[in-house]
Amino acid sequence: MSGTRLLHLHLGKTTYASAAALQKSLVSAHLSRKSQSTPAPASSPSLQTLTNPPEPTVITSEFHPPVYTLGRRESQTPLTPEQESHLRVKGSELRYTPRGGLTTFHGPGQLTAYVIADLRHHGLTPRCYVRTLERALVATCAHWRIRAFTTEDTGAWTSEGRKIGAVGVHMRRFVSSFGVGLNVSTDLWWFDRIVACGLEGKGATSFVREGVVGVGVEEVGDRFVKAMAESLGCTTIEKKSREDIPPDLLVEE
Repeated sequence: MSGTRLLHLHLGKTTYASAAALQKSLVSAHLSRKSQSTPAPASSPSLQTLTNPPEPTVITSEFHPPVYTLGRRESQTPLTPEQESHLRVKGSELRYTPRGGLTTFHGPGQLTAYVIADLRHHGLTPRCYVRTLERALVATCAHWRIRAFTTEDTGAWTSEGRKIGAVGVHMRRFVSSFGVGLNVSTDLWWFDRIVACGLEGKGATSFVREGVVGVGVEEVGDRFVKAMAESLGCTTIEKKSREDIPPDLLVEE
């Protein structure tokens, strides 16, 4: 669908809980609209100040404190206390999520981008959507002359054994949530404590490890959003900062 505006909500350094709360409100607005026979306004008065009716949206964040997130399959079989203790280090959090994929890390120096969109409005199947996210990661890396590519494993890679960008999504009635993590200046030590995304023998890399220094997470986020807008057929991007977002939308229920 062409001619659509893409809303870019940049939270900057924030908690996982704040980004997840905002994402939940946006997903609910999309689902509510799909349930109406005629277009309806966003259900929350606060949400109406951001997007009314709900539009495709990307939330960009850099999580502080660091957090390990677990995917849908792992959420069905919670970790043992010993396993949880292994991940709760240096003030890191542990969160169970409904997204696909397995355990991964989000934290300082990494772009986390959650994409909330009605895929049917953009003519995308879930499989094509994952490829769209991967291509946006590759295009973002290419802007800084990092040669990234896709493989049979999800994400963006700079070699057969080094992943620079991870993908993990959730779908409900074709409304997407969650999205990608792209390592900019991330301390890769955090990935040494897990089998990232369940891929034995694979490791992580970052912009810095690939020789690109001095680039900020927000700048990388802007480039990723631009790539997503082009892929979704959105002709304009409106960026809003945390200060533009009603505080009640950033509170975890």
